[in-house]
Amino acid sequence: MRLKALLTQRFNAAMRSAGIPDDCSPMIALSGKPQFGDYQANGAMGAAKRMQTSPRDLAAKILDHVDLEGIAEKLEIAGPGFINIYLSKPFLAESLNQAKRKTLAPEHKQTVVIDYSSPNLAKEMHVGHLRSTIIGDSLARVLEYQGHNVKRQNHMGDWGTQFGMLIAELELHLGEGEQAELALDDLEQFYQQSKKHFDEDPSFADKARDYVVKLQSGDEHCRKLWHKFIKVSVAHSLDIYQRLNVGLLEAHIQPESAYNDALESVVDDLSKQGIAVDSDGAKVVFLSELADKNGHPSPMIVKKSGGGFLYATSDLAALCYRVNELQADRILYFIDARQSLHMKQVFITGRKAGYVPKRVRIEHHPFGTMMGENGRPFKTRSGGTVKLADLLVEAVQRAEKLVREKNNNLSEELVKDIANKVGIGAVKYADLSVTRTNDYIFNWDSMLSFEGNTAPYLQYAYTRISSIFRKAGKNPETISAAIDIVESQEKALALKLIQFEEVIDQVAIDCYPHSLCSYLYDLASAFMTFYEFCPVLKKDVPEATRNSRLKLSALSAATLSQGLDLLGIEVMEQM
Repeated sequence: MRLKALLTQRFNAAMRSAGIPDDCSPMIALSGKPQFGDYQANGAMGAAKRMQTSPRDLAAKILDHVDLEGIAEKLEIAGPGFINIYLSKPFLAESLNQAKRKTLAPEHKQTVVIDYSSPNLAKEMHVGHLRSTIIGDSLARVLEYQGHNVKRQNHMGDWGTQFGMLIAELELHLGEGEQAELALDDLEQFYQQSKKHFDEDPSFADKARDYVVKLQSGDEHCRKLWHKFIKVSVAHSLDIYQRLNVGLLEAHIQPESAYNDALESVVDDLSKQGIAVDSDGAKVVFLSELADKNGHPSPMIVKKSGGGFLYATSDLAALCYRVNELQADRILYFIDARQSLHMKQVFITGRKAGYVPKRVRIEHHPFGTMMGENGRPFKTRSGGTVKLADLLVEAVQRAEKLVREKNNNLSEELVKDIANKVGIGAVKYADLSVTRTNDYIFNWDSMLSFEGNTAPYLQYAYTRISSIFRKAGKNPETISAAIDIVESQEKALALKLIQFEEVIDQVAIDCYPHSLCSYLYDLASAFMTFYEFCPVLKKDVPEATRNSRLKLSALSAATLSQGLDLLGIEVMEQM
C-alpha cells in the first residue's frame, strides 16, 4: 500500500472510533517544513466545525485511537488542530528494503485511448504542436508504466479543402519531372507557393476547387496525388517524433480521412434522434447545456449547407470508433485550450446520442501557449512560424556548445550523444515542468542551465550518482545491502524515494506531468544534500554504512532514470 494511503487508512479508522462522521476525511498531506513532521493530518478542523467542538480536543481524540505503531516515531498536535506525523526511520528503511513495484490488479486495468499530437499534414510541424505531442506522450508512458492498455491515436489532419490546392500544385511539379520527395522537402514553402498560386491564378484556383470535389468523390488520379503528398508529409512528422524521443509510430496514425465513410451515417443518426436539426440548409446541433447568458443555445454544425462535413462530425465518428472498435474505458484528448468549447460540444453530443456510455470517461486536458520573451506567442524574428525541426536542431547545437565547454575530454561520438540527450531533454522538460494549463516563456538560457529545475540538472544528478559507482567499481543494480537510516539527510532522501509511486498515481489521474518534474527535482536536490553530508566512499566510513548509502544512491539513480523516462527524457552515464 502507498504510504499516503496507509496513513489515510489508519486515520480514517481512528476518526470513526472517535465518533467522527464517515464522510469526514483525515486530509493527509505532505508537511511543508521538516519541523512540522513528514506528513500532516488536517481533517480535525473540518470535522470539528461540523461537530461544533474544539479542533484541538478532536485532534486529541483522534490521537487516542490512531494506531501508527512501528510507522511513526512521534505524533503531535500543532496550531488549531493539525496533527504532525514524524515517521520512524526504521519504518522508512524497511519500506525501502522491501520495496517492489506493485503491478496493477486486473480489475483496475483499463484500455486508455490517448489523442495527441495531431498535426495538419498540409504543413510542416511547428512549435504549436510541441505541447500536445510531449504531454500526451508522457501520459501514455505513465499509464503504460502502471499497467494499463494504452492506445495512442494520432488524429492527423489529412483532409479538407486545402488539399485540392496542394495536390494541384504537386501535379504541376511532377509534370515538370520533379520527384514528390524533392518537391515537398520544405512543406511550409510548398504550402505558401501553392497558396500564392491559388490566389494569383484563377485557372489554378478553379482546378484546385475541382480537385477537392474529385478527391472527396474518390477520383483515382486525385487520390494518387493525395497519397503521394500524405506519404511525404507523414515521413516529416515521424522524423520529428524520433528526434523528440516520442513513442508515436506510423501504426498510431488514425487520420481524419479514416472516418470519411462514417460521416454521413453520423449525421443521419443525429437527425433521426432529433439531436441535429435543419438550419438554413445546414444540419446543426443546438446545445442548451452550453447556452450563453441570454439563453441562446450553443450551435455546432455537423453538415454544411453545401454538403461538406466539419471537424465536429469527424470527432463524433472518432468517438464511436474509440468506444466500439478500440473498446476504450477512458479517452484523453490533449488539445490546446482554444478548442475547449469545441470539445465540450463534441462530448455533450456524444453522450446525448449514446455514442459514449456512462462507463467510459472522456476528458479534454487543455494546455497553454509557448510564449516568446516579449510575452507573445513564440515566433521567428521575422514573425513567422517556428518549425519544430529547426527548434530541435538549434537545441542540440546549443547543448553541444555547452558540453564542449564543460568537458573537453570526451570523444566526438560521446559529445554528439550527450548533446542530443541534453538539448532535446531541455526543450521537453522546460515545457513539461510548467503547469499544463499555463502559458510559459521560452528561454534558451534557463532551459539549458545546469542549475535549478531543468533537465540538464537532473541528467547531471544521475551522472553524478553513476560516477560514485564507477569509482566504487560496483554495479548499482547488484547492490543488495540493507538500508539503515541514521542521519536526517538519509531520512529525507528515503522519504522522497518512497513517494515516487504516489506521484505517478496522481499524474495518471489529473494528467499534470509538472508534478512528476517537481518530484524529480526535489529528489535530485535531496540526493545532493545527502551526498554532501553523508560520505559514501570515504575510508573512515564503516562498511555497513557505506553499503547502506550505496543502496540509497542506487535507488536514487534508478528512480531518477525511471522518472525521466516517463517524461521521455534520456539519461547518460557521463556528461
